Amino acid sequence: MMHETFMGSVSMLSKINWFCVSLMCAFVTLCSQAWADDFELKQIADGIYVHHGKHLDIDDGYQGDICNLSVVVGRDAIAVIDSGGSKHTGEQLLQAIKTISPLPIRYVINTHVHPDHTYGNAAFQNGTTHFIGHDKLANTMLLRKEQYEKLNARLLGEAGKASTTVTPDTAVHDQLTLDLGGRTLQLQAQTVAHTHTDLTVLDSKTNTLFTGDLLFAQRTPVVEGDIKGLITTLERMNQSHYALIVPGHGLESADQPTIIGNELRYLNLLLADVRNSIKKGISMEQTMDSAAASEHDKWQLFDIANRRNVNVIYPQLEWE
Repeated sequence: MMHETFMGSVSMLSKINWFCVSLMCAFVTLCSQAWADDFELKQIADGIYVHHGKHLDIDDGYQGDICNLSVVVGRDAIAVIDSGGSKHTGEQLLQAIKTISPLPIRYVINTHVHPDHTYGNAAFQNGTTHFIGHDKLANTMLLRKEQYEKLNARLLGEAGKASTTVTPDTAVHDQLTLDLGGRTLQLQAQTVAHTHTDLTVLDSKTNTLFTGDLLFAQRTPVVEGDIKGLITTLERMNQSHYALIVPGHGLESADQPTIIGNELRYLNLLLADVRNSIKKGISMEQTMDSAAASEHDKWQLFDIANRRNVNVIYPQLEWE
């Protein structure tokens, strides 16, 4: 009788334990699903998804999620185009991808060096995923490693400290084709423009172009590299026709003349105004308040981004 009672107690405890474990698993699954649901991946074309980052400045409310993160799903594998500004953001992206496809993530492509596009790489280190970038990207990431990791730690706290630098293992010197099964991605290394590490990605199946930060929509364009090179790159880009364009920041568009034309209008005006200020002997500080002023209401974060652009290009143009 005692043996039967003991065995009955063990059976009851086993059922309780099994229930608790099941409840915990369900809770974890629910949390993961909610986490993925909170991190939206919007389908914009056949097999193409984009997560739109928020229009926040890196010095005001930055949380590692301000740029566009794209996912291309082929028959055999997946490619990620830009991974976010922290390991945490990359993990959110990874969880969201799992809700749309079980296929392996074969490639993570970084369109350029800036930290809001690259520090999610850490979430995709699994021994099988390859990291792809411009042939100058790996060295530039290492040169800026200390600066960017300190910045992330300051702005993001513990999430920033976990966001280690993961450099490309595959470099694009000119062009590179990646096969996902049933669709190919054409990668093109660009000359100095937004930065000196810019890379574009073209999905052959849908004729969708991913520009990285060569192109901005809604949010004020940013120049770090060479404004003249950026204008030339955009003009060359505009000579081809694309069904859909995904910028580095802002909404994708099928209206190519408008999305590229808006940025060219701003950049050409900015270039002309800064050149004119230099010619007239107007200081850089004064030029920050006057250059491209008519564009003010056409872009978000204009005041801070435009001043930074003047700060970059004014010294460069003084040497023309």
